[in-house]
Amino acid sequence: MNRRTLGIGVFLAMVGTSAATGVLRPEVMLADELGKLELEKVVPKSFAGWTLLPEAAMVINPQAQAAVEKIYNQTISRTYVNAQGYRIMLSVAYGLDQRDAMQVHYPEVCYPAQGFSVMANTADLLRTPLGEIPVQRLSTSLNGQRFEPLTYWTTVGEYIAKSSSTKKFAELKYGLRGHIPDGLLFRVSSIDRDTAAAFVAQDKFVVDLLAAVDAKNLARLSGLGPKHQIPNRTLPWLN
Repeated sequence: MNRRTLGIGVFLAMVGTSAATGVLRPEVMLADELGKLELEKVVPKSFAGWTLLPEAAMVINPQAQAAVEKIYNQTISRTYVNAQGYRIMLSVAYGLDQRDAMQVHYPEVCYPAQGFSVMANTADLLRTPLGEIPVQRLSTSLNGQRFEPLTYWTTVGEYIAKSSSTKKFAELKYGLRGHIPDGLLFRVSSIDRDTAAAFVAQDKFVVDLLAAVDAKNLARLSGLGPKHQIPNRTLPWLN
């Protein structure tokens, strides 16, 4: 047994003991410690040559949107345009409780429910001056006429949840400290038959947007930047 495997085993045993003795009972909302994200204020309306269009991003399936709003406390849907006329649709959905009981509505599930075909779904890294963001890239089409490549990621607290296992680990990390994590789903898409070009434009949009975001909100929006010092409310040995 190597050191890493042993360490994981010891950690899980400690977690199991804590849970069994009733210590692992998260009761404090992380958003109460760090402050709730106000998406309308956190996400800028204009930056680096991108401007917000007056019309809202189109909602293809109002029923699907209503389901998302039941899970998330805040949602914004916007369309931005640059000087060349290229449009990017942005959707951010933020929830105060992102534990397993509150399941994320992933695009690979929502888009087919709205009549789209998902032609490709791959993991990738979106590179920024502040670091790399693990993302999912989807190539979708509606009736073979509307082609909409999209890029998205999800967060749990101040960490990217790039898989179900990392999501659970982040939840556990916060739970051990007595916190219920918030989180969000961040999605950008564009109507473009050239999928490769669309992803390049989306990456540029994300880099420009994150450069305009207040540093104190950066980690919770993208997993990048320094993490806050969160007080431990349950297990003193975690400090």
